[in-house]
Amino acid sequence: MLTIQNLKSKISQSPYQAYVYSYPHKTAYRPLTPPIYLPELWTQQDRQALFLYIHIPFCEMRCGFCNLFTTVSHNEDFISQYVRTLQRQAQRMKAVLGDASFARFAIGGGTPTQLTIQHLATVLDIAENTMGAKLQEIPISVEVSPETATEEKLKLLRSHSVDRVSIGVQSFIESEVLATQRRQSNTQVEAALTRIKQAGFPTLNIDLIYGLPGQTVNTWLQSIHSALRFQPEEIYLYPLYVRPLTALGRTDKEWDDIRLACYRQGRSLLLSQGYTQVSMRMFRQGGQGGQGSNFSPLSPPSPLSPPSPLSPSSPVYCCQADGMIGLGCGARSYTNTLHYSNEYAVGAKGISEILQAYIQTADELFEYAHYGFQLDAEEQRRRYILLSLLSDEGLNFVNYRQEFASEVDADFPELSELLILNLAIKDEDSFHLTEFGIERSDTIGAWLFSEKVQELMQGYELK
Repeated sequence: MLTIQNLKSKISQSPYQAYVYSYPHKTAYRPLTPPIYLPELWTQQDRQALFLYIHIPFCEMRCGFCNLFTTVSHNEDFISQYVRTLQRQAQRMKAVLGDASFARFAIGGGTPTQLTIQHLATVLDIAENTMGAKLQEIPISVEVSPETATEEKLKLLRSHSVDRVSIGVQSFIESEVLATQRRQSNTQVEAALTRIKQAGFPTLNIDLIYGLPGQTVNTWLQSIHSALRFQPEEIYLYPLYVRPLTALGRTDKEWDDIRLACYRQGRSLLLSQGYTQVSMRMFRQGGQGGQGSNFSPLSPPSPLSPPSPLSPSSPVYCCQADGMIGLGCGARSYTNTLHYSNEYAVGAKGISEILQAYIQTADELFEYAHYGFQLDAEEQRRRYILLSLLSDEGLNFVNYRQEFASEVDADFPELSELLILNLAIKDEDSFHLTEFGIERSDTIGAWLFSEKVQELMQGYELK
C-alpha cells in the first residue's frame, strides 16, 4: 500500500535501497503463455516515433558493480554468430512493423565498440538499411569504453551521424577503479576522451560513480573536476549499488556510506559550473544537451525527457507514451500494453545459456514475445507518473488528462503525501520533486511501484 507511514519509513532509511531506471523492472517480467504474436500487437500501436535500441552484450572486462546482461567470455566466431542473429531478427521485425519511423536510436550493452570495425559497421547498417532508421535526421547515442574508443571506430560512428558518445569512466582515481576490478589507467582514459573530443561529437557524456570502496568526498570531487576538463555536455553521477551476483556483491567488504554527501557535493559543484540537473543522475551543460541526449548509459535506455529534434519536421520521442523496438539478446521492447524481452541473468552461466538460445532462435520465433509484462490501465498510468515525476519536466496535469482522460488527483491521491513530507511541490499545472525529493528519487520511484510489481520482483530468482 502507498501509505504515508510506508513512505516515511522508506525516507528515513538510506536513499540508496534500489536503483530505479524503468517501470516495471525487468525482474517483474515472466513467461508469456501463450506467446504474443507481434504483428497483431504492433498493428495497434502508433509506429511513427519509435525508439530503436540495439544491444551488444560484450565487454572487455566485467566491472565489480555490474549487473547488466553482458559477457566477457566470447570469441570472434561467437560474436559473428551474434551479429548474424541480429540481422535475422531485424529482418523479421521490419516485416512486423511495416511502415514505421524512428525518432531516436541507441546502441548499448555491454560495450558496442568491443565489436570489430566490420561488425560495428554491420550493426549501423542494420539500423539504417534493414530497419529504415534515417540516421542523418535523428539523435543517435553509442556507449564506448576507454579501451575500445579507437580513432577508427569513432570515425566510423561520426560518419554515420552518431551525435552522442557515452563513456563509463566511473573514477579518475586509479585505486578506486581497481577496487571495482576494472582495468584502466588515467592515461588511457584521458587519451580516449581527447579522441572523442577531436572527433567532433556534439555530445560527450561521462559516467561517474560515487560510493566506491576507498573513495572519499574529496577524491569524488577530484574525479568530477577531472571530467570537467573535457567539457562534457552531459555528466551522469551514479550512486554505487552493490547487487546480488556481482563481484562486489560476493565480497564481505564494508566501507563508509558517503553516497549522500558525495551526491550533494557533486551536485553543488556541477550547478556552480553551469550545469542543469535533469534527473537525480543526469546533469546537462547549460541546460542544452546534444541532439542525442537523455539515454541511460548503464542500462537499457529509459530516457526521462525527449531531446530536441534535429529539425522542426523530425518526430519527437516521448518515453512516457511512445514505443521502443529492442534488437539483440538483452534488449527490451515497449508498447503501451506490453513490455517484452528475452530472459534476464547476471551470472556468467545464466547469461551464456540465454545467449546460446538467442543465437539458435528460428526466424519465425522472432515474431513472438515469449517473456514480458502486460500493462493494464492502472500500470500504464503508474508508469507515466513515475517517469514524469522523476525528471525535471515533472508531472504535467494537462498532459496526463489528455493521455488518460482522467485526473491525477483522482487516480493517485497518495501523491499528496509527497507534499506533506516536502518531497514535491505542486502548482496549478504540474507536480515537481523538491531538491530533497530529487535526491530520494530511487526511494520515491520504488514507493510508486504497484503491489503486483513488487510481489513479482520479490519472487524473482536471479540467475
